[in-house]
Amino acid sequence: MTSLAPLLQTFFTDRLIRERRASPNTVAAYRDTLRLLLRYTHDQTGKQPAELDVSDLDATLITGFLDHLEHQRHNSIRTRNARLAAIHSLFRFAGLHHPEHALVIQRVLAIQDKRGDRTLITFLTPNEVDALLASANRSTWIGRRDHALLYVAIQTGLRVSELTGLQHGDIELGTGAHVRCLGKGRKQRCTPLTSQTVGVLRTWLDDHHGEPADPLFFTSRRTPLSRDAVGRLVTRHAIIARSSCPSLNTKNVTPHVLRHTCAMQLLHAGIDTSVIALWLGHESPKTTQIYLHADLALKEQALARTTPPDVPPGRFAPPDTVLAFLESL
Repeated sequence: MTSLAPLLQTFFTDRLIRERRASPNTVAAYRDTLRLLLRYTHDQTGKQPAELDVSDLDATLITGFLDHLEHQRHNSIRTRNARLAAIHSLFRFAGLHHPEHALVIQRVLAIQDKRGDRTLITFLTPNEVDALLASANRSTWIGRRDHALLYVAIQTGLRVSELTGLQHGDIELGTGAHVRCLGKGRKQRCTPLTSQTVGVLRTWLDDHHGEPADPLFFTSRRTPLSRDAVGRLVTRHAIIARSSCPSLNTKNVTPHVLRHTCAMQLLHAGIDTSVIALWLGHESPKTTQIYLHADLALKEQALARTTPPDVPPGRFAPPDTVLAFLESL
């Protein structure tokens, strides 16, 4: 067996799981990246993964793999950069255990992230939120579950992994009602609940009592909803809501759009961005700046407070023929 196989095993068991205590989502993301990389390497070299050495994964192959992700698998630049981050993490670990491959490792670590266009975030207006919440048929238990999940997602801004990980014991509906979750980076946080959300959750829990460790939102088999199931759930209700709210036809509604909607509601309520960052569990308040860029209403308010310059309109007329010639170019 070559040096790559034991390196991969040690990287996951010692580095990620034991030392860094990486979350299951992080481990899964790194696993998927390296699995794709090994399959690509097999296609390019004909070698099985167990036959590969660290030197086989050189900068040329890694660059080709990143291009393959973009052009053959049609991954976004953001996904491409996330895959590269996982590869960099592995090679930094390899540098400590295999100094004989230092040159190959250094060249791989020198591969840079790719800059992409920053698009404005998508969020729902109050009318669109009302239409989405009304789309659930609350005469069935699945409809009541979906209604409660959508309500919690929009009011709290929890990530989809945080929603699917909620248990009965994470909900407090008494005085100081709140929801607890273990977020990104293993950060625990509490998010307060409004009286409306408390009412929705009480209705859901009155029909479905459970132990503290039981999932809050579950399937017909009483197992936790998966990320894909929540995504399909949101898409299904967005399609239903389009009949009463045509503006939803122009939006791709995903679970993360509901998180953005929560942030924009807080921003419109005058909440400071540093508080919104704490609410959403952002690592840095700078991440929350994307909501300021997306909020046209705030920009219009800023424009309304400015005084237009008292300058008559007109074009510059150069006083000299040479300047006039240069101006015409």
